[in-house]
Amino acid sequence: MKELLEVENLHTSFSSLSKKIAAVRGVSFKLKEGETVGIVGESGCGKSVMARSLTRLLPSVSAKVEKGSVFYHGENLLLKSERELRKVRGKEIGMIFQDPMTSLNPTMRIIDQITEGYALHHPEKSKEEVAARALALLEKVGISDARTRLRQYPHELSGGMRQRVMIAIAMISSPNILIADEPTTALDVTIQAQILDLLKEIQQKEKMSILLITHDFSIIAGFCDRVVVMYAGEVVESAPVDELFSAPKHPYTRRLLNSIPRLDLPSKKQLYSIHGSPPDLSHKIKGCSFAKRCPHAMHICNDGKPKAVQVGEEHTTSCWLFDPRIERKRRLT
Repeated sequence: MKELLEVENLHTSFSSLSKKIAAVRGVSFKLKEGETVGIVGESGCGKSVMARSLTRLLPSVSAKVEKGSVFYHGENLLLKSERELRKVRGKEIGMIFQDPMTSLNPTMRIIDQITEGYALHHPEKSKEEVAARALALLEKVGISDARTRLRQYPHELSGGMRQRVMIAIAMISSPNILIADEPTTALDVTIQAQILDLLKEIQQKEKMSILLITHDFSIIAGFCDRVVVMYAGEVVESAPVDELFSAPKHPYTRRLLNSIPRLDLPSKKQLYSIHGSPPDLSHKIKGCSFAKRCPHAMHICNDGKPKAVQVGEEHTTSCWLFDPRIERKRRLT
């Protein structure tokens, strides 16, 4: 498959009067045509900030993409002007935001929110054509009595309906890439399954690539082709989904997987948890960001940052345990 999106060494920070927080620190990954890549990690690891950095959707007052590149069809989006980016946002790259209640405008009717971006990208379309497309799309995402819903406001819809409206807004221009930022947050498992099935159905029909952001490994297992694991603003492991679940390498990944509740374990067994807290990203981290929470940490883990090591055909991890020099030293001793 051809590479559609290539992110290289992306750094994003937030500044206040007292400190600067490095929220994304050197993230690199690729997204191929028709592929679904999952970005997973605990809350606060930089997943959403990274996603919004791709098309510069962060507030310019406090946030800044320090360096890096985001290549889409061979062009670096970070070098484009705001006017040029508007032609990409929504039309080429769509986004489902995390919380539909706060992402939707409470003062606008649903039809206006769905059609706003499409009308901007297709000024040649009449109001009737745009409204007809919005109606067809709302029916496609499974909302009953779609014609009535179009005239309503967000507070008149349920959580599942609002999430489907967000999907309709992201899909109305048939983007090549859909960024879904925790699209099933706060939904019950039945609605969650319906939303994921809907996204998969749309992806197959539109031949679209999806970047799915979540903290839920069960969603990753059933929905994605590849997975990128983030911790403290960095990518610590990347692999095909099946390989990551069967042979995780990074200590953080292994502990995340161990934290998943399992029905085959004794009911009295205490749930596994990762001890300690993530590092303060307002301070420079000299070595491995997971070193203070890692039971396998060595002296070098606190002194030097590990580089990504190839541990499989499409499997990489950033951990000193898999560095060839450490492996060689172990064999010699």
